[in-house]
Amino acid sequence: MEKCSANGIVKAKPIEKPDFSGNNVLLVEDNRLNQEIAAEILRQVGIKVDIAGDGEIAVEKVKEAAAGQYDMILMDILMPRMNGYEATRQIRALDDPEKSGLPIVAMTANAFEEDKKEAENAGMNGHIAKPVDIDKLFEMLARFISKKE
Repeated sequence: MEKCSANGIVKAKPIEKPDFSGNNVLLVEDNRLNQEIAAEILRQVGIKVDIAGDGEIAVEKVKEAAAGQYDMILMDILMPRMNGYEATRQIRALDDPEKSGLPIVAMTANAFEEDKKEAENAGMNGHIAKPVDIDKLFEMLARFISKKE
């Protein structure tokens, strides 16, 4: 990866790609370009990605999912029909503890401390600011999932 600086092009340290093969993530994002970028990053580290275009769809997908279908949810906050906070609250209220206990991480441009606090109050397990720092995304994934044999 290259970055521009006052001196020209500076080579950035290459990102080491971890292996999360065998894991399934529900990516909840309403912006198609953001969906494509995030999904590609996740697929490059072995993750199978399912996409929901808003919070309502995400809640339905989790409700209808087979046991163990998802290992983690990456949740945008500002979406039409149902925002990420409300979707998280509804997922946390599900009767099935395997589904209601899924790790949910906010992935949002709302990066102030009060936004992080609101994500936590809604029941989210973490917060990643957009634009997404890939190293931080990998660190967050490693906190909640690992390679499956």
